Amino acid sequence: IPEHADSFNLRSTLNDGDPYRLYNLDVFEYELDKRMALYGSIPFLLSHTAQKSVGIFWHNAAETWIDIDRSKPGDDAQDDAAGSRTETSTHWMSESGIIDLFVFFGPKPADVLRQYSAMTGRTPIPPMFSLGYHQCRWNYNDQDDVASVNKGYEDMNCPLDVIWLDIEHTDSKKYFTWDAQRFPDSVKMLDDIAAHGRKMVTIVDPHVKREGGYLIHEEAQSRGYYVKNSGGDGDYDGSCWPGSSSWPDFLNPEIRDWYSSKFLLNEYGGSTLSLFTWNDMNEPSVFNGPEITMHKDAKHFGGWEHRDVHNIYGMLHQQATAEGLARRSDGKLRPFVLSRAFFAGSQRFGAIWTGDNLAHFDHLAASVPMLLSVGIAGLPFVGADVGGFFKDPDEELLRRWYQTGAYQPFFRAHAHLDTRRREPWLFSKDTQTVIRNAIIARYALLPYWYTLFYLSSQNGSPAMRPLWFEFPDDSQTFGIDDEYLIGRDMLVKPVQSAGTDYVSVYLPGSGVSRKHALSRSLVSS
Repeated sequence: IPEHADSFNLRSTLNDGDPYRLYNLDVFEYELDKRMALYGSIPFLLSHTAQKSVGIFWHNAAETWIDIDRSKPGDDAQDDAAGSRTETSTHWMSESGIIDLFVFFGPKPADVLRQYSAMTGRTPIPPMFSLGYHQCRWNYNDQDDVASVNKGYEDMNCPLDVIWLDIEHTDSKKYFTWDAQRFPDSVKMLDDIAAHGRKMVTIVDPHVKREGGYLIHEEAQSRGYYVKNSGGDGDYDGSCWPGSSSWPDFLNPEIRDWYSSKFLLNEYGGSTLSLFTWNDMNEPSVFNGPEITMHKDAKHFGGWEHRDVHNIYGMLHQQATAEGLARRSDGKLRPFVLSRAFFAGSQRFGAIWTGDNLAHFDHLAASVPMLLSVGIAGLPFVGADVGGFFKDPDEELLRRWYQTGAYQPFFRAHAHLDTRRREPWLFSKDTQTVIRNAIIARYALLPYWYTLFYLSSQNGSPAMRPLWFEFPDDSQTFGIDDEYLIGRDMLVKPVQSAGTDYVSVYLPGSGVSRKHALSRSLVSS
């Protein structure tokens, strides 16, 4: 039931704190080992034993809480991850809406994902470049800075597919614009990096600056396209990066179509077909709202209150964006859109990432169960910020994070505005070598990743999957969330702690317990 920074195997909640909460929120420096709400919500749970797998989907976009009770032995009890025999029950609670529950009977994990994804949708095959390595920062300062980053990878002879620009590239946080001082010729910049076979991604958040003369705002306001206040008689007005802002009502298909049109080359000035999009802050984040989000009594298309539809707002934003990118080429070129907020079905529109993590080894370790849980809930194109978004990683942590991120579906380095620069050539020669080798290893596997995403488009299978997905009758795998499989053919055991030169790896299969140790030479390579 993602998204939570917690163990992959759900813990009992009745006598141990709060239930798991699903309510998309902009969370600053999120805590680990918590059931607190984060940026995305997928109300899908998969229960697995050595005998069978079952999935349930609670189709509700309102704030939801789930209690897990593992305290009772029962007639149908099965071995759990700890090897004890318990019967697990769940209690689902949503603030509003109807009970709309779907059960998927498997019997194997792959069958459950095939059945669930047949209903909620599957991930289209992403463009090949999006499976490569992405270099991002809040923010690259100007066109010269972008050119320097591009040249740095050329000089290092290191693969790179995408350079990203955060909010500072815009004219005063007005999306679909460029800062004329910092990026005076964005088309030339895009063409220059495209000449090296690279793309660019710029951020387009859902909030719209309320400023006269800004065409996006003037059109949205004059056409009544914004979410309304609680009385329904005025635009909802909140605060985000630009200051006073309003939010397009993506529940309305007409508004999604209008928003999509803004990505056309004749609408998004200074863009080209090599420019793609990042949707952030789309939980939605409202700086002066309750829990930094939209008031629950704001009014949407069809008379819905925001409380009823909160968790699908970000998905509909990503949908409008993806459709807009596809329209630019009359559907001939596949879109790429990264979103922070998500819901069941978001897999149809692009990738997601785990948000604002920290440059700590425990956040590196948490990335594995977090990504496994999202993938097993039908959304395979997932990743975590390499190096950690907040704070400054030391060289050992950075090396380990690249070695891990290279074997996760979405592979992007990203960092906060207040952190030190992290381009690989700024570190020691040894660290440069490790980073470059990790990136090269990623590119060596691109055909394999691409094949896995083709298979996911056909049957909903996750590219990054738990051991028990392929070895469902091996109960020793049920509690393992620090190693995983890429497809069915590659096992990955990341190093997730400092000073490590020895790790144990469990090799699943046939119910035989087989643990192997890796020596310093392999762990260091």
